[in-house]
Amino acid sequence: MGQWILGAACTLLISSGTALAADYDAGQKKAKEVCAACHGEDGNKPLTPETPRLAGQYYDYLEHSLKAYRSGARENPMMSPMAQPLSDKDIKDVAWYFSKQHGLMEKY
Repeated sequence: MGQWILGAACTLLISSGTALAADYDAGQKKAKEVCAACHGEDGNKPLTPETPRLAGQYYDYLEHSLKAYRSGARENPMMSPMAQPLSDKDIKDVAWYFSKQHGLMEKY
């Protein structure tokens, strides 16, 4: 029982650390400026069927993907140039914002 409580406390602390490192409002603002044209304001209205929905994606996945596009480790003719000017803070904020959106299950 004691190990379960300790594990739960550690998970809560780690999750809180992510939340404290990212700013939802700043992420929303940056997402509107940089991401909305292709992914939609909340990440649910992609411009084309090939454009992924970002709403509800895992924070870690979004952060890792944006950093990979920025560094060139992951190449995409649309995303690589969009990620280039983003700071680490911008990436954390945008990833946090999209991870907290509810994904829509409807077809577009």
